[in-house]
Amino acid sequence: MISFNYETEFQLENELALSDWIAGAITNEGFTKGEINYIFCDDAYLLELNIQFLEHDTLTDIISFDYTMGKQINGDVYISIERVKENAEEFQVSFDDELHRVMIHGVLHYCGYKDKTEEEEAQMRSKENFYMSQLG
Repeated sequence: MISFNYETEFQLENELALSDWIAGAITNEGFTKGEINYIFCDDAYLLELNIQFLEHDTLTDIISFDYTMGKQINGDVYISIERVKENAEEFQVSFDDELHRVMIHGVLHYCGYKDKTEEEEAQMRSKENFYMSQLG
């Protein structure tokens, strides 16, 4: 089950379509969908998690906690709406495009994709772009 939770005023308008899109990506990557929680929040909320759990005192757009068991994807994906808005402006893309990219990025990490090296980052971007094109 994919659930969407809100710790801010933000609300998705198309939860069902996005849930289906994410589930399709998981299946396409050879995994099954377990419990995935998206939590939309602000910078302060995500900063506190970053400090508490990762010992990073920096702002970020996404933090994901991976509870995947074998081939079943499970996890919590925290997304700062403030960071997504700023990044959309910086990268000159729409807010929705940037939000969707971040949402699929978290799931791709659960599927085993990394982004620490240039090669890994290029592969991650390629996968993001592929799934973004599937969203319609």
